[in-house]
Amino acid sequence: MTKVQSETWQEKRDRYVPKGVGNGNRAMAVSGRGAILTDANGNDYIDFAGAIGTMNVGHSHPKVVEAAVAQVEKVTHPGFNVMMYDSYIEVAEALCHITPGDFDKKAILLNSGAEAVENAVKIARKATGRQAVVTFTRGFHGRTNMTMAMTSKVKPYKLGFGPFASEVYHAPYPYMFRKPEGMTEEAYIQWSKDEFDLFFKTQAAPESIACVVMEPVQGEGGFIIPPKAFVQHVADRCKEHGILFISDEIQAGFARTGEWFGIEHFDVVPDLITVSKSLAAGFPLSAVVGRSEVMDAAAPGELGGTYCGNPVACKAALAVIDIIKEEKLNERAEKIGADVEKTAEKWAEKFHFVRGFRRLGAMAAFEIVKEDGITPDPERTSSIVKGANASGLLLLSAGVYGNVIRFSPIVITDDQLEKGLELLYDQLAESIK
Repeated sequence: MTKVQSETWQEKRDRYVPKGVGNGNRAMAVSGRGAILTDANGNDYIDFAGAIGTMNVGHSHPKVVEAAVAQVEKVTHPGFNVMMYDSYIEVAEALCHITPGDFDKKAILLNSGAEAVENAVKIARKATGRQAVVTFTRGFHGRTNMTMAMTSKVKPYKLGFGPFASEVYHAPYPYMFRKPEGMTEEAYIQWSKDEFDLFFKTQAAPESIACVVMEPVQGEGGFIIPPKAFVQHVADRCKEHGILFISDEIQAGFARTGEWFGIEHFDVVPDLITVSKSLAAGFPLSAVVGRSEVMDAAAPGELGGTYCGNPVACKAALAVIDIIKEEKLNERAEKIGADVEKTAEKWAEKFHFVRGFRRLGAMAAFEIVKEDGITPDPERTSSIVKGANASGLLLLSAGVYGNVIRFSPIVITDDQLEKGLELLYDQLAESIK
């Protein structure tokens, strides 16, 4: 594809695709391998975005390609509700084995992360006979009506799209970087726990709540990592009141945090887990996994969908699980995160606006702030992200203030990581000129 052809496609995109579909980079991707995407003009991009945390095993991993192609040549989609096939059951079995919890589990396969969250809520309501759903401030769970109600960020996800589903409540979620000035970490954690208990008295009675849905690391909210004591406190309150604790692992799962699932860092075992994104290396596939007695609350026909658990996506997912084990990607994620942390520490010494670094494994981020070291600076952040994309680094921001720079790569060479960090450094330096 020539440059002229690429520009033609951009013109067609503007003519035929709604502006509501955002594009972080307007180049045309034509191939990808590992952490590298190549555009129509032969330019390579180091991918720190990973299709918003989706490509944990990298682009076009040979084992994923082989598995998908082999399945396409056999059967593309009989529809599990019409006629069963082995790969659906194999993925369900694998997920039941790798998710935390020493109890009998079952799994349902779906298409997208939002669909997984919606079905987790359906299952929780059916199992408990209760209606209310609790999520957290700054949380993100999807763009469907129910998941928009569960999502905390108004722009660009909710404004003008209501009314939303009822009986959805947002509880406070601690943000260590933005704790009140002068308050110790210990005092802030205790305050956060007290505020969660107060929530049961002022917002939603516990006996009315079917489930609490928590991201173990808030993704779109800014890669915010809650204190372990807070997560355990929430899980304890759920157990005390018969509320199902759901861990939304759609962005944190599959080796990003140095464990199979982010919740494993907190010594908490959820009743249900939602997964998607990196589950199938870019093929549409998601799942809800959980306690058998909870998953079996729904009767036949009450769960499912036309394309749920497509066999091509299932074969890709089985390859992904094997790759994570064989290539020790949990260990690799921790190594990458540690390298990024060392670099970010140096940047914080040089640039007054780089603050608030945090990470679990390779799920890492820092904030861009103003002179006072705390006020968000979304304008500088936008400039840095745009400059990085123009220079050959696919980069995304996050956070309710739009001032968080986040990292996603796991399958990336040391040289590619170093080069990507150099490109980002150049944009940090450029932003002060």
